[in-house]
Amino acid sequence: MAKKVADQIVETLVDTGIKRVYAVTGDSLNEFNDAVRRNGKIKWIHVRHEEVGAYAAAAEAELDGLACCAGSSGPGHVHLINGLYDANRSGAPVLAIASTMHSEEMGSSYFQETNTIKLFDDCSVYNQIATTPKQLPRMLQMALQHAYSKKGVAVLGLPGDVAMEKAVEITSETSLMRYQSVLRPSDDELQQLADTINSHKRITIFGGIGCKGAHEEVISLAKKILAPVGYSFRGKMYLQHDNPNEVGMTGLLGLPSAYHAMHESDLLLLLGTDFPYKDFIPEDCDIIQIDEKPERLGRRAKLTMGLAGDVQETIKALLPLLQQKEDSAFLDAQLKVYDKVKEIQLTYVKDRGEKNNISPEYLAHTIDRLAADDAIFTVDTGMSCVWGARFITATGKREMLGSFNHGSMANAMPQAIGAALARPDQQVIAFCGDGGLSMLMGDLATIVQYNLPIKIIVFDNRSLGMVKLEMEVAGLPDNETDMYNPDFATVALAMGMKGICVDDPDNVESAIAEALSHDGPILVHAKTNPNSLAMPPKIEFSQMKGYAITMGKLILNGRMDEVLDTVKSNYKHLKEVL
Repeated sequence: MAKKVADQIVETLVDTGIKRVYAVTGDSLNEFNDAVRRNGKIKWIHVRHEEVGAYAAAAEAELDGLACCAGSSGPGHVHLINGLYDANRSGAPVLAIASTMHSEEMGSSYFQETNTIKLFDDCSVYNQIATTPKQLPRMLQMALQHAYSKKGVAVLGLPGDVAMEKAVEITSETSLMRYQSVLRPSDDELQQLADTINSHKRITIFGGIGCKGAHEEVISLAKKILAPVGYSFRGKMYLQHDNPNEVGMTGLLGLPSAYHAMHESDLLLLLGTDFPYKDFIPEDCDIIQIDEKPERLGRRAKLTMGLAGDVQETIKALLPLLQQKEDSAFLDAQLKVYDKVKEIQLTYVKDRGEKNNISPEYLAHTIDRLAADDAIFTVDTGMSCVWGARFITATGKREMLGSFNHGSMANAMPQAIGAALARPDQQVIAFCGDGGLSMLMGDLATIVQYNLPIKIIVFDNRSLGMVKLEMEVAGLPDNETDMYNPDFATVALAMGMKGICVDDPDNVESAIAEALSHDGPILVHAKTNPNSLAMPPKIEFSQMKGYAITMGKLILNGRMDEVLDTVKSNYKHLKEVL
């Protein structure tokens, strides 16, 4: 039998090292599906919703370098978009195959017709449609090359009739060209950078995802210039562990200590971070930014210097040019602030909560303490993200995945699917919000179908907690943020996985221990305190005023009990932070 275009695609994917395709099959995608079956070297993962497939592929790509998802005509590939937006913004190399109706019907408003070029243009680094068998192999190679080199999403449109036609061999390259290059500033720029650092006394380092793989170099730099080290959420797993100069995370989910160190310094080094919250960046000190993507330089802060370079290679070349600093007064002061912040944070762990109102801080801390040294965590956007940010500790072997740039709900469970398939020998723990899990709950069946030993922890605060807080600090009474929730443990049991419901803080440790030791998928439904606050490290007067106005409006609207519960839960927190 002559080789079909669909077979040609699968062979290229196998040669590239792609092990799975996350998709819901159907109509125009069926030839590709059958080629996967006949090849036998790549696995079709039947998700229940294409958005889940895109998120799972993105998680696998972040962990292992390259992954693939697919969607069938019209609604099928449209469902990919949210997960692909997240992947593209996170720098995850993902190939998305968007199959579509037969090429002869294009432009005729045919059943399920979409314009894939317009549809995916804003969430991809490559986006083309192959309308002939001769185009396909070169476009596929270019798509893979773009995804790999630009660290983003490549979309290949595939009409159903093209997939079933006879494959055509081409004379240009069809394999992915992998490479390792070194990017660092020029010698003159490095000397200027060293001179600037040598001339400043109070220096703070703030690192992001670009510090992945550069832990030793950043620590060596911090020790040489006696600088405290703060980090973004995406930089946490790569900078927190074995770091004597660490002062924590800043940003909306962060701690006051890192914010304090950055604002007390006279020079701030931004290393491999595209930290978006400019309000947390100081305006009255010199700032130097180093990033492998030069287009990012200066878009969050006014810079003294902006340099293009890989963090690891740049620091290696920089260290011999730096003088060893001797005065540790600034560093010591910032570490003292951080010690106090950690002491305060532990008070919320010790206050374990009460029946049906478990402290989410205590729950997250317990998970962190009992989890494996090399566990992979996924965190939903919202309050689950806060507790993950503050209470999951890095070990040098752990990973944490989330929708950190796109900020989407419902990402944790799908990302856990991709992580569990990519790293079957590692523990995978999903911090799910009740709102997030509800949104894509059908794919619990996918976890059961493939017997993925994912540990799902549902932080059930009976509300869209982060949205509720946003409304309150803006002076608005929360409206339609409350959630009616099922018994998630019972839902899990109906899906075929083990389910545990825990509503008493006395049972938290035993429930988490049971979940982490269970040989298979399990869901823990934890009923947490809906009034636990996630206060940012910097609180504006307008936020305090807005919160007070909200409490007053709630009282006037007959919601006094809710006000009393909120004040009772957060009096100590507000007192310490303010």
